[in-house]
Amino acid sequence: MSLNKNSSEAGGVVINNSESILMNYDNVELVFCEADSLPEAFRKSKKGSVFLTPYRVIFVAKGKDALRSFMMPFYLIKGCEIKQPVLGANYIKGLVNAEPGGGWEGSATFKLVFGAGGAIEFGQCMLATAQAASRGPPPGYSYPNAQPSGGFFPHPPAFDGPAAYMPPPPYSAPLGQQPLHVPDLPSTSAAEAKAAEAAASASCATLPPTHVYLPQDKPPPYSPPEDKKNQ
Repeated sequence: MSLNKNSSEAGGVVINNSESILMNYDNVELVFCEADSLPEAFRKSKKGSVFLTPYRVIFVAKGKDALRSFMMPFYLIKGCEIKQPVLGANYIKGLVNAEPGGGWEGSATFKLVFGAGGAIEFGQCMLATAQAASRGPPPGYSYPNAQPSGGFFPHPPAFDGPAAYMPPPPYSAPLGQQPLHVPDLPSTSAAEAKAAEAAASASCATLPPTHVYLPQDKPPPYSPPEDKKNQ
């Protein structure tokens, strides 16, 4: 978990150029349990917005307090669950460990309280995304230069593969129009087979399949060959 590395001067969120925002909610309160043993920046609850990327959860607080942003990679979060109290807003609770060089040390139990709703939707998507991310290590986190007055999110990564497309349908001649015939082109094997079949059928009478065709002309009479001894 890193502290104050994901917010711009204008109060927007800063993410890795290779990642994208999957879901975000406003009116979210970040609370740390047993905050007395944590750094000063963690001891007061903060209100702001929460963002979900394919590898982390990022909280960006409103105002200019000591805690401006809070990033939690999935591989550092443990025991995350969705709570639905009878009284009060739904929230997400879990334990997060500090990231080396993240601006603090140790571990902390956090709550993300969704005052305007969305805890269940965000929590379910978060758990599913974390499970998918656990199949491989997260990519190296590089922070782009913050834009003071630009867009709220950085541009998505460029698409470096060929776009998929459907092949065009096969050509079919319009109704009432015969396809063009080019006499110079050689006939195909299918056309030759049809021509041979037509020639064979022309020389035979059309009979039921139980009959056998016999020629009408009688064969010439049989005469044995002359004996050479009698010559």
